[in-house]
Amino acid sequence: MSRRVRQKREHSRGEKTNVSSETLDCGSLTSATISGVDWTTLPDDTVIQLFSYLNYRDRASLASTCQTFRLLSSSPCLWGSLDLRSHRFDTEAAVSLSPRCENLQRLKFHAAGSADALVSLQARELREISGDFCRDITDAALSVIAARHEMLESVHFGPDACERISSDAIKALAYCCPRLRRLWMSGVKEVNGDAINALVEHCRKLKDVGFIESDNIDEVALGNLNSVKFLSVAGTRNLKWGSAAQVLSRLPCLVCLDISRTDVNLSAITRFLSSSQNLKVVCALNCRVFEGEVDSNPVQSHKGKVLLTFLNDIFKGVTSLFADNSKNVTDVLQYWRRTKNRDKNLDEIVVWIEWIFSYSLLRIAENNLKELDDFWLTQGAAVLLSLLRSSQEEVQERAATAIATFVVIDDENATVDCQRAEAILRGDGIRLLLDFARSCQEGLQSEAAKAIANLSIDSKVAKAVAESGGINILANLAKSINRLVAEEAAGGLWNLSVGDDHKGAIAEAGGIKALVDLIFKWSSNTDGLLEHATGALANLGADEKCSMEVAVAGGIHALAILLALANLKECKSRYFVAARALANLAAHGDSNSNNAAIGQEAGALEALVQLTYSQNEAVRQEAAGAFWNLSFDDKNREAIAAAGGVEALVALAQSSSSASRGLQERAAGALWGLSVSESNSIAIGRQGGIAPLIALACSDIEDVHETAAGALWNLAFHRENALHIVQDGGVKPLIHLCSSSVSKMARFMAALALVYMFDVRIDTSVPIGPSSPGSSKILNMDGVGRMALKHVEEFVTSFYDPQTFHSAAASLVPSALAQIAEAIRIPEAGHLRCSGAEIDRFLRMLRDPSSFTLPGGRHAMHHSSLLQNAGAPRVLRAAAAASTAPIQAKIYAKVVLRNLEHHHEVSI
Repeated sequence: MSRRVRQKREHSRGEKTNVSSETLDCGSLTSATISGVDWTTLPDDTVIQLFSYLNYRDRASLASTCQTFRLLSSSPCLWGSLDLRSHRFDTEAAVSLSPRCENLQRLKFHAAGSADALVSLQARELREISGDFCRDITDAALSVIAARHEMLESVHFGPDACERISSDAIKALAYCCPRLRRLWMSGVKEVNGDAINALVEHCRKLKDVGFIESDNIDEVALGNLNSVKFLSVAGTRNLKWGSAAQVLSRLPCLVCLDISRTDVNLSAITRFLSSSQNLKVVCALNCRVFEGEVDSNPVQSHKGKVLLTFLNDIFKGVTSLFADNSKNVTDVLQYWRRTKNRDKNLDEIVVWIEWIFSYSLLRIAENNLKELDDFWLTQGAAVLLSLLRSSQEEVQERAATAIATFVVIDDENATVDCQRAEAILRGDGIRLLLDFARSCQEGLQSEAAKAIANLSIDSKVAKAVAESGGINILANLAKSINRLVAEEAAGGLWNLSVGDDHKGAIAEAGGIKALVDLIFKWSSNTDGLLEHATGALANLGADEKCSMEVAVAGGIHALAILLALANLKECKSRYFVAARALANLAAHGDSNSNNAAIGQEAGALEALVQLTYSQNEAVRQEAAGAFWNLSFDDKNREAIAAAGGVEALVALAQSSSSASRGLQERAAGALWGLSVSESNSIAIGRQGGIAPLIALACSDIEDVHETAAGALWNLAFHRENALHIVQDGGVKPLIHLCSSSVSKMARFMAALALVYMFDVRIDTSVPIGPSSPGSSKILNMDGVGRMALKHVEEFVTSFYDPQTFHSAAASLVPSALAQIAEAIRIPEAGHLRCSGAEIDRFLRMLRDPSSFTLPGGRHAMHHSSLLQNAGAPRVLRAAAAASTAPIQAKIYAKVVLRNLEHHHEVSI
């Protein structure tokens, strides 16, 4: 997984920083004099204003500098509002904060686990509460909250469903809070007539009501809400629209009605527009029944009333509320925000419209309906951009979340709609989101970072984010001690690290150190954050320079710690992403020491071995890929075997017959890498590794059978393994690969395996098939060997051009040799890395073609050094000068000598 997207954040307990008076006021005393400036001499009002721009943690840091700042940080005007959504807010924290909450009027909190703590704040002056993740709030908890806070004027619970709240709690709220002016609840299963009538009787100032996404509402009782100006039943099911239209159209004060995402019909909407005396706005977004009926029966316009639907231009609809001078305005909401001397009643309407739009568009984006593609491009993106400019922080947050959501069309495969993403880019959305990411409001920071992350999957947006300083902003946010902010920032760096364009910029911005520190800091119970951080490190580790910086920053140790905590019964993506990160860090071979460092990291190899037994195929695949890369180091091969890697990988190969091609390739590749060691090669054969490799060699998938052929090539060098390959029926598949594979590399390795098998080290006849007496068959090795070597010869001669070879033999000049070298070159062979033992094999079998010393090969210098140390030049000169040697062998010896001389000159 090289990209990630997040749509809807799920809440889990135990993942927030505790909040207390110690968090908000550290109380330590240090010098407040910096660079000769005594900051304590600032006027008190200036310092208090400065505090108001800071989040709670920064306030605490500043308050800790001196006694003066500590006292000023306790000023009542700084404690009129609290946003505790990013903190673990429990009873202990509430008791600690209570001395400062005497004048608290507005509170935002994550309701899960915090409802009981709210009463311990002793904030008797509380006017507004807003809670999300409300599934755990019970009738009892809400009743106690209402009883302790009779001054409440606004209650908002959502957007998650209040599954455990019933009409009884709404009645208690009505009895205890007579000053209630605004009540919004999402997902209350049933709102009965008694609850609604209690609100009517006791809350005479009730003006704004929202019962969103309920299963059942008493529509007749809604007709008693005579004081209500703004009403929303969006997403509510089972309403009887005939009765609802009849009673709601009679409400004397009703100005705005939201019936979005319901099954309302044309008849009901027509009645609302024609019969409601004071109704000005009906919002009916994504109402399928109504939209289907309108196709054949257009709705009639009614003077002074606005119907907002997906069928009409939304901005033009809102424009009709204004005077004529706004008719030509593109963004009417922005026009309204800039207008001086605004009408108070119209202000209330537009504020409500912004709220409704942000709520409904977020919900609609989450549903990801294909039929709304045109809407998002023609209107939706523009509306969301306008909502980003709202003065309401909740609207801004929901707009940012909606952008992060609507741009994603396939969450599983991290696919975004590029047209939607680029519509946000053209509308200056990136600048707005980056401004939010720089704000001191952590809720805005996290939602903006999430939107930037998802949008950055589009390459044009990613470029714009980088050019606008977004990488530095995200790198700084990744250092935040707010987990949610750091998580989304890490996700942004993950997506920006795809490809090579922005890896260097992330490293320069300090992003690598920040990502590694996140793993050390949040090592448990933070799946999303750890997945994002390790995903970004996995991408960055694919770059050679960045991989070294990851190692220097302690990334190898951090990833090893993370993998050591893996639970094999859990299918958590952080494990396979961490395994991929180690695989990428180990992929640079001779260019840096990361490969060896991972092998030496305590517990790293053992953790990877355990991951091969994971119940999650993706985890097993990445673990096998890590072993494949790690096996390029000589010491690692032995260490992997000592950690149980041979047994684990053989078992993985045996169970991979129905696995994905990626797992099959990596399992075979890991065994190929380990089999370079003689002891490992023998162990693989004895533990049953040959049969599954033969099965993989029969695969029609090129990458799979090519890798399996490579493993069999190494194994075939040892007589015992060669015999097993024959007994297990491996000759026929290898012959087939040698003669028929579309991969030259697969043909090449199959040819080498066959040559190794039939070099007079196997008896002339061997038993094949089941080993029980009387059931095995005898195979004539002489006949099979001749057939196999005939196919090898055909493969070799496919590179032979008689005219070119004879011309080269006549002169043996460098240009002629270079021409032949290019003709016989198999480019993929340049990626092979051979051991000293393999070099010894090569010197014994000089007639077999190989390009592994050609200049430009990935491991050419390594091979040249081994050949020099093994005395290859002397053997090659003798082969080139031998009068009885075939012309192909003589020319080939000359080619290899030329390459060795080239690399010797380079090394000097």
